Amino acid sequence: MEGVMMRGRKAFAVAVRAPDGRVVLHSEPLTNPLYTSNWAQWPFLRGLTLLWDALGLGTRALMWSANIAVADESDPGAVKFEGPAAWTTVAVSLLAAVGLFFLLPTFLVSLLDAQIQSDLVNNILEGIVRLLILVGYIAAVGRIPEIGRVFQYHGAEHKTINAYEAGAELTPESVQKYSLLHPRCGTGFLLVVVVISILVFALLGRPPIVIRLLSRVVLVPVIATIAYEFIRFGAAHYANPLMRALLSPSLALQRLTTRPPDDGMVAVAIVALRKVLVAEGLLAAEPDIAPAGGAVVAAAD
Repeated sequence: MEGVMMRGRKAFAVAVRAPDGRVVLHSEPLTNPLYTSNWAQWPFLRGLTLLWDALGLGTRALMWSANIAVADESDPGAVKFEGPAAWTTVAVSLLAAVGLFFLLPTFLVSLLDAQIQSDLVNNILEGIVRLLILVGYIAAVGRIPEIGRVFQYHGAEHKTINAYEAGAELTPESVQKYSLLHPRCGTGFLLVVVVISILVFALLGRPPIVIRLLSRVVLVPVIATIAYEFIRFGAAHYANPLMRALLSPSLALQRLTTRPPDDGMVAVAIVALRKVLVAEGLLAAEPDIAPAGGAVVAAAD
């Protein structure tokens, strides 16, 4: 909420605009084995880091940013990521996501088992229902004003990454010239997950409904890792016209989750990215001054 999280290989940083206008910054080194182990870099295992980013770091950062609005801003280090509430939220979020986007489509289509003779048609229809639920959900929550601002910060994140990868100066004026879309976006990842789920589940045929539902849960990590490898490959070969065409639907879906940010939002994204670049040794340490003016308040690292 009102902020951006950036992650590198060695550290991640969260920058949040506090109610008084200051930018509160928190960073931590990445010590989880998903980031530090050699096996975590193996193909079809490294995609697990993306799941952890979404369910672990992402949820913790979201809770921390929300706490900024009610915490003692004179002591930003008092705002913590951890706690039973944080991990309960992660668990509930995971169960809700699996239930809504994996189990519900399977259950709904199973009601038509007697009318659908082909296993392949059944799985394709399930994938279509899953995609409709996903797009409908994103479109619906995007109408909430607070989520609309989250989508603006998402746009600021993309613009900042695009500017950095283009070698542009990291200032709001410069960053604003860049695209809202990025081939490595998590929104595009969700679309790829839906498409790959059709292919994977089609290989299973149409087992009894209990086994079918169980397979949708058990195979989530498998589908996610395959989708990650596709997104990674696509981003690395994005200049290829065929790959651009294959990724175009995922980029189109990003238009639902990114909106043009204002300069203040871009400034917050720049603060987060600069902190990560310093941790990676790619940028010299600079004074904690937000690009749009005002001091950056650093929480405990």
